[in-house]
Amino acid sequence: MAAVSVSARRFVSRSVGCLVRTQQHRTAVRTTSGAILPKPKKTAFGLVRIMMVVAPFLYVGTLISKNFAALLEEHDIFVPEDDDDDD
Repeated sequence: MAAVSVSARRFVSRSVGCLVRTQQHRTAVRTTSGAILPKPKKTAFGLVRIMMVVAPFLYVGTLISKNFAALLEEHDIFVPEDDDDDD
């Protein structure tokens, strides 16, 4: 019965490890001989990458909003009033 609980623990730890993403960082700053390690590579987060994320989500958001507004108007839940300015 102990073997089952050990294998179950391994499965759960692997499953949770896949779901939980942690940021990996290096704690060592020098080698065993005393030499200082080089700086880790830093990925630049430029304006192009930001726009590659923001633009599709804005587009999808506008599509959802447009379709939902059409649905509301179709079912007469919210229909904007036509104001006649013929005074």
